[in-house]
Amino acid sequence: MAIKFQYNKTSLQLLEKQLKIRVRALPTIKSKESALRMEVKRTKDRFLELKEELDQQIKKYDHLASLWNEFNPNLITVADVAIETKKVAGVLLPIFGSVTFDEKPYSRFNSPIWFSDGLALLKRLAEQGIKAEIEQIKLEQLEYARKKTTQKVNLFEKVQIPGYSDAIRKIKRYLEDEESLSKASQKIMRTNLDKARRKEEVA
Repeated sequence: MAIKFQYNKTSLQLLEKQLKIRVRALPTIKSKESALRMEVKRTKDRFLELKEELDQQIKKYDHLASLWNEFNPNLITVADVAIETKKVAGVLLPIFGSVTFDEKPYSRFNSPIWFSDGLALLKRLAEQGIKAEIEQIKLEQLEYARKKTTQKVNLFEKVQIPGYSDAIRKIKRYLEDEESLSKASQKIMRTNLDKARRKEEVA
């Protein structure tokens, strides 16, 4: 990204202001990136842990798979999932609150005895699955925010700060050269005027 500037004091002041803003902001952005990196790792570990727990719980009941053919899946549905939000390193993230189930009434006399245990199990598995899903959404949001923050750090550190510094150096050098030329031309003019004055005095 080329820094646009003009060889004058106004442009120099604007560039110096922009450079100061970026130099001051860089440590904050770097610490945000570091916090996001740590949060991404934590959330990833938590997501994998929840997923592993869910897989293990499902496997634990594999031997009862044939019984589920008797079960009516319409007996229970997820009515509502309460999601809270929390700001982590400037990113608003979803946090699992609670899950509400809608249970249809069923005859305990005409249904198999294990139905009530089956309902409790389905609730546990559904809650675990929802928690894992929310954690995955959280992870995606954190990874996106970390990627954007890393891009900003790189932009400031590798492009803008060196670019502004270089432009400031060029303008200063130009203004110094212009001042030197101006002083030199003034000196030559003064010398010429002195010579002309001396000639007049002699004449």
